[in-house]
Amino acid sequence: MTLQFSQCVEVAGTTTFAKDAVAALVDRKGLGERGYYEGQAQLQRDTANPVDPQAVAVLVEGQKVGCLPSYAGNDLPLPAGTSEPVHYQLHILRDQKLLAKAYVWLGDGEPAWQFTAQNPPALTSRERINSSHAEKTAMVREALQGGGERAQQFKRGMVDGVHYLELVEPIKQLKREGRFEEALVLCYKAIEAAEGNAGGREPAPWYTEQAAIVHRKLGQKNEEIAVLKRWLARCPKAHRAGSSIAERLAKLEAK
Repeated sequence: MTLQFSQCVEVAGTTTFAKDAVAALVDRKGLGERGYYEGQAQLQRDTANPVDPQAVAVLVEGQKVGCLPSYAGNDLPLPAGTSEPVHYQLHILRDQKLLAKAYVWLGDGEPAWQFTAQNPPALTSRERINSSHAEKTAMVREALQGGGERAQQFKRGMVDGVHYLELVEPIKQLKREGRFEEALVLCYKAIEAAEGNAGGREPAPWYTEQAAIVHRKLGQKNEEIAVLKRWLARCPKAHRAGSSIAERLAKLEAK
């Protein structure tokens, strides 16, 4: 198959419309608490699909266990009424409910899976958080070690030895735990770093929005206004109007 995208594609619908078929497959294969299955699947046009008649269903042992995402399925050279064999892998975790991710290999030859039985994808919320944080940290370290202008750009986004991209998950976690004062400390470190990395553009707004949310929770209206105005003061005039920061400030000042 000639592809314009990654050869390893995540199957859509594994835990939504196809969850019963996936659960039945898990039971048939006797997968354990943290199970892995690899085998063959068939791709077929799902012409009866009420949402997208060009959708491509993924079938294992005759059961529909998901569909290809539209970007991969719509342009696939697969006429209606025909089928195409592909390699299929399934990762599951039996938690309070069945958590699962599945992938198909659309390239030629043996698959080079992104994930394996020994290196499964993140399935739980905690695993996804840790994975996201690890990916950001790895990206920052790779950029810094690579040298050149990209390394200089990332250095401008550092504060206290940490890049502001690495502070997303810690801020979220502190908020979840109700440790708002500590979350604010990280927000303002990230705001400072984002300002240093802006290079004449608007600083990344997420950290300002998070600081404003925390100030709101703490009943600190003046501080909330101040952090919003700080972002707007560093944002090019052409980008201020209609920004989420400007809208939040307007609502706040109208009260």
